[in-house]
Amino acid sequence: MRKHLLALGAILALSPCLLAQKIGVINSMSGPEAPIGENITNGIKLAEEDLKKKGFNLQLVWEDDTGKPQISMSAMEKLATRDNVAGVVGPYTSACSNAVARLAEKYRVPLLIPAAAKEEITRQGFKHVFRMNAPADKYASSVIDAALSLGKPRSIAFIYENTDFGTSTSKTAKDYVAKKGIQVVADVAYPKGSADYRSTLAQIKSKNPDLVFMVSYVADAILLMRQSREVGLQPQAFLGAGAGFTTAEFANERAVSENVISCTQWTEDVNWPGAKEFGKRYKARFGKEPSYHAACAYASMVIMAETARAAGGDRAKTRDGLKAGKWNGVMGEVQFADYDGFNNQNNHQMLVEQIIGGNYQTILPARFATKKAVYPFPKWK
Repeated sequence: MRKHLLALGAILALSPCLLAQKIGVINSMSGPEAPIGENITNGIKLAEEDLKKKGFNLQLVWEDDTGKPQISMSAMEKLATRDNVAGVVGPYTSACSNAVARLAEKYRVPLLIPAAAKEEITRQGFKHVFRMNAPADKYASSVIDAALSLGKPRSIAFIYENTDFGTSTSKTAKDYVAKKGIQVVADVAYPKGSADYRSTLAQIKSKNPDLVFMVSYVADAILLMRQSREVGLQPQAFLGAGAGFTTAEFANERAVSENVISCTQWTEDVNWPGAKEFGKRYKARFGKEPSYHAACAYASMVIMAETARAAGGDRAKTRDGLKAGKWNGVMGEVQFADYDGFNNQNNHQMLVEQIIGGNYQTILPARFATKKAVYPFPKWK
């Protein structure tokens, strides 16, 4: 018996891939960001299925931060010190991700953030923090360049939630339009989850902006567009900075979401390996369209799990593997590089989409386009 146990121990020592790879997940599974959190959860579940089919002995430890940074930090402390995970995928929101990033560095736990936008997250020189999605500067430039390619806008109004996500994304957008010679005629930060934006939107209407740039999660995105119609706000284009403007819940509000332009990290129309198959599988499994968050989460979990297994669950080796690796899958080519002040940042290609006929259609870049853009924004019915 003792010989058998010694033999088994030797096999496991020589084959760390046989040991369960314990990966932490921090996500907003409840609370106001739960609709997007659901996409992240579902994307990770599909990744888990695929990894187990490949023989991975994977153990996921799930933590719900409810979208609150303090809870997210407590979850990270637990995963790092009690659960002893090899790495963590998440969190979702910029505020939670920025808070957790410091703890990842403190405990030297590889953290792969799938879909948080705030630029500073990967601009702090952290060695253990990696990001899959393109940061806030790409959100702004992609949709503003789209508007410039479709028309000749000369003025813009900003309305955004006063969170890390809202302020960081709007700041990069304001910096960008200054370079493009577009005049900012309104700049409004609002408290997330407000019940009525009509007075603010009426003030913006009085400025007659060519573009209205919004940064919001799902509930606010829907309400802002409903009340824009009520007050008769009529720009050349409504521009949504990803997040709430890229969800099935938003698209289903056809009376107000039709023809809104937004940026996205992923669509199933792109020719990235497995993108179309992922989209079809997601819809078949969950009965709804995936947002880009699902694809970001799927790719993040696959990369983290593969890297952790190759490293035998060792955190330092997992970190080194993430830094050195290159992948090509549903999110296209992925490499965590240092550039333009960013560290461990995937230099991801953003896409621009528009809701046409109730569905998200890719309109730019041209090589990925599935429909011609509708511009200017039609008069409200």
